[in-house]
Amino acid sequence: MRFPDAPETPMVNRAVGLGAARPATEADVDAVLAAFDEGVTYYVAISPSAQPAELPAWLSARGLEPGWGWMSFRRGIDVPERRPTSLALKVVETTEQAAAFARIVRNGYGLPEAVEAWLARAPAAGWRCWLALDGDEPGSAAAIYVAEGTAYLGFAATLPEHRGKGAQSALLAERIAHAAAVGCDVVLTETGERRDHLPSNSYRNILRAGFEEVAVTANWLGHS
Repeated sequence: MRFPDAPETPMVNRAVGLGAARPATEADVDAVLAAFDEGVTYYVAISPSAQPAELPAWLSARGLEPGWGWMSFRRGIDVPERRPTSLALKVVETTEQAAAFARIVRNGYGLPEAVEAWLARAPAAGWRCWLALDGDEPGSAAAIYVAEGTAYLGFAATLPEHRGKGAQSALLAERIAHAAAVGCDVVLTETGERRDHLPSNSYRNILRAGFEEVAVTANWLGHS
């Protein structure tokens, strides 16, 4: 995945699946790194089951460093207790709402403005997206993608001035209920792994919604 308009953002410049379908070779590693243009900061995501065991050493030898890994979670489709929130949940249906969704997600993840137009296309790309509104003001956003009986929850973000209002817990419950309604068997999501100096509100909300930790995917940080 490459995003030329945001060369300093590894979240949108990243490689996944290395060593997953088959054991990787050093030639595979070199081909992946060569795919990134000069001047790009990127992640190479290595799953816990990736093979061979030498992959981290190969990445380290090429100058990559361990970054902030992502913990993956899963749960069944029983809907958690809905926690109170002062915000009203609204499915994104209009171009204006999609733009608000994109703005909140971009700000929540600290992404560059160039990413907004891409994020605004999420509803048209098969994501079901929500806003949480404080009156008429969008304050929080989240989305779900469904395929083959599996639901993936992503794009969860809240603007600073609307945090602490229960929006994300409500959006988690809303999306899990949607997964159940469309016949899913399992719900997946992820967030940054726990580290003492990094935020963990999202992590706590996910556990409180009944998810179980699965494993950490390591994100190796590189600069081309």
